[in-house]
Amino acid sequence: MPPTYPLPGSCACTHIRYSLLSPPLITQACHCSYCQRESGSAFALNALIEASEIRTLGPEPLLVPTPAASGRAQLVARCPRCFVAVWSTYADLGPRVRAVRVGTLEGAGGLEPEVHIFAEGRRAWVREGEGVRVFEGGYQRGEVWRRESLERWARVGEGGK
Repeated sequence: MPPTYPLPGSCACTHIRYSLLSPPLITQACHCSYCQRESGSAFALNALIEASEIRTLGPEPLLVPTPAASGRAQLVARCPRCFVAVWSTYADLGPRVRAVRVGTLEGAGGLEPEVHIFAEGRRAWVREGEGVRVFEGGYQRGEVWRRESLERWARVGEGGK
């Protein structure tokens, strides 16, 4: 069942609380070694969304520069109490788009990966859903994203670059 919006989210201790005001641009599973290490899992599941479509409901998270596969640091937004990552800002997306950790959202069961990226690093036991696109590396937005998402992307000025 698709989630309804606004969709609430929080860190583990609920000190950092937020809501997504609209559906994400895309939800993607990243299998790169950096995301595996950062998430402590086989992949990171991120919902890309405009920063303006996230409403924080209390204190702002702590922004921690963290190495990324691109060689340019990502800023990981973490709770200053429990240190759970709630979203990241990646250099290639710019400051106006955030990669929200789907696991921090309540009732986000309908946010399944629409695409798997950097799949050359995926674990052998990972199975993608039927019809889900898989890329050994990255992809071109115009070939993968829905028309509505591309229109929203254009409105944020190419991710704020």
